[in-house]
Amino acid sequence: MVPAAAVLKVPGPKGHLLVGMLPEFRKDPAGFLEKMARQYGDVVYIPLGRQHIYCISHPDAIRHVLVTHQNKFKKSRMLERARVLLGDGLLTSEGQHHRRQRRLVQPAFHRDRLAGYGAVMVDRAALVRDQWQSGQPFDVLQEMMRLTLAIVAKTLFSTEVDSEADEIGVALTEVFSLFEIILMPFSELLEKLPLPAVRRFKRARQRLDATIYRLIAERRASGNDAGDLLSMLLLAQDEEGSGGMTDEQVRDEALTLFLAGHETTADALTWTWYLLSQNPQAEAAFHAELDRVLEGRLPSFEDLPQLRYTESVFAEALRLYPPAWGIGRRALEDYPIGDFVIPERSVVLMSPYVVHRDARWFSDPLTFRPERWPVEDPSRPKFAYFPFGGGARVCIGERFAWMEGTLLLAAIGQRWRLRLEPGHRVETHARITLRPKHGMRMIAELR
Repeated sequence: MVPAAAVLKVPGPKGHLLVGMLPEFRKDPAGFLEKMARQYGDVVYIPLGRQHIYCISHPDAIRHVLVTHQNKFKKSRMLERARVLLGDGLLTSEGQHHRRQRRLVQPAFHRDRLAGYGAVMVDRAALVRDQWQSGQPFDVLQEMMRLTLAIVAKTLFSTEVDSEADEIGVALTEVFSLFEIILMPFSELLEKLPLPAVRRFKRARQRLDATIYRLIAERRASGNDAGDLLSMLLLAQDEEGSGGMTDEQVRDEALTLFLAGHETTADALTWTWYLLSQNPQAEAAFHAELDRVLEGRLPSFEDLPQLRYTESVFAEALRLYPPAWGIGRRALEDYPIGDFVIPERSVVLMSPYVVHRDARWFSDPLTFRPERWPVEDPSRPKFAYFPFGGGARVCIGERFAWMEGTLLLAAIGQRWRLRLEPGHRVETHARITLRPKHGMRMIAELR
């Protein structure tokens, strides 16, 4: 039952007659949500075309949606539409199927497996850093994309994709750039039309499918346990006796991990290099730790407990520029938040980008200050910081991502410092993930 007091109209902009605030939102989604939250408060109604969006920005309300009352919500339209690409993987599935798949995938991220993945990460980072030339400008975003693509291919499939990396990278970029089409109003109809963009999306998806199904077939034929994520998926057996995964289920989970483990980490690392270049004191402390802990050798999994400042650098970059900048849920029933009611079927949108920059939870919130971490204020609400989501759908690869971010920063940072190319414009581009809009042109300098 909704309390009688919970009848106040949710504040928010009126918007245009048919499209609501969609034009303003599309220009700068993350910045727009931040503006709305600061102007209207912790619960804001934002009309976006046919979608009724309620942006909530208080950590306690977010905790209730993601954890306490998670059974009153299901995934948002974006994840529903993502099934066109990801099938019924962890990001898109619901209910019992989601719980079963999570049980089957979880062992792939146990600690004993992570140590092996860490060695792969450092090896690949060393190869990349040795190819850089001092004084030569390059796009750090593209370099981080290639690096994380190589890592996820090796840890997920135990395969080298250097020969295919450019083609797969193009397909991934194509998929992400065209993904917006399937989120547009009436996209279910657009998807069926022979539009050039729709055809490109389908070709890119077929390219990714061809690679993954080939790797699945090769591994099933060999019967080998290569100690990678793919082996874990193929060998996984449900403890309830319902068997393992079909090729299609393995494909869905593999592609989900492939995309999630590639794009988001590359974005986070790119923003980290940018923030370090703009904050000399933090950069000096970062390099000092690397010199003290590593003494010139490459980092390893065992070094992680000593690389605390490096991890804090990554944590602070995730605070200011969280790749998963928005998390949506659809209400299954009328849902009260304080004196307001979120109507059934409305979308509740929670933005780490907005909450992480709130002065109530972080002093001087726009300043890059790794010293905030692990936690400068124990009274801070848990969901004042949630770059990996929360609840039953929290990112299953969170520990993998923390390890990858820390080890890659250490391996590259012990040899190089990066400087922003003069004149390069830095703006956010919040679509599926939070990318720099114009890439990130930087110049490497040998330390």
